[in-house]
Amino acid sequence: MDKVKVPSQNKQSLAKPPLKWAGGKRWLVPHLRGLWETHTHRRFVEPFAGGLAVTLGLTPKQAWVNDINPHLINLYTKIKSGLNITIDLENDEDAYYVNRERFNELLSKGEQASSEAAELFYYLNRTGFNGLCRFNNKGLYNIPFGRTKTINYRREFTDLQDLFKKWKFTHMDFENMKLGEEDFVYADPPYDVPFTQYSSGGFSWDDQVRTAEWLAKHPGPVVLSNEATDRILKLYESLGFSTIILDAPRIISCTGDRKKAKEVLATRNI
Repeated sequence: MDKVKVPSQNKQSLAKPPLKWAGGKRWLVPHLRGLWETHTHRRFVEPFAGGLAVTLGLTPKQAWVNDINPHLINLYTKIKSGLNITIDLENDEDAYYVNRERFNELLSKGEQASSEAAELFYYLNRTGFNGLCRFNNKGLYNIPFGRTKTINYRREFTDLQDLFKKWKFTHMDFENMKLGEEDFVYADPPYDVPFTQYSSGGFSWDDQVRTAEWLAKHPGPVVLSNEATDRILKLYESLGFSTIILDAPRIISCTGDRKKAKEVLATRNI
């Protein structure tokens, strides 16, 4: 493992993600930019897109954005098609639970790919607790009302629509993605920690291994980020990834020691 010097913050303004997203990687963009800048002619592929902080931060001309969470991809796809938010946007607890119930009703009726579902998902994400996305065993959204006093909602996404025109959005298991040999892949799978599912099935250790082995086969540039657990480091290094350790801007507090969390950045073919 190598130590890395934190690069200075690039002054380039970053496109703002439409969602707030727990575990987002906006802080990692300056580190990734140095790896990406000599590969900008390639297609940028993100198999675990989440809140889109990295893809929007690097702003590639061509991108393939994928996530196993269908509600994320539905929202992004609808934005690409010119989504305007028409529902009431109220930072109000009663309104929140009415909209959550309506969203779950749409899921139960199989209408999760509708424009209304995209609007409601946006509202619930912005208004719910701490940018979390979680579903119960019945597949229903169960995040409680948040405590943010002021929320800057958006009704239109013209800036994102322009960016998304040349971007491909899919919802599938990452192993079903047929990568091109020249693709630059950045993968940020769910952390190697006990994981509360934000999509059906969760993300197991077997899935961590599957991810690493799948990416190790890719002949093009690959960057992986994850919690720097001992077994993750051992896995990545055994597959030929070079690794560096970064201090993430979050605190491990479950033990009361308030230590900064450690994150690994693993690379191949860079």
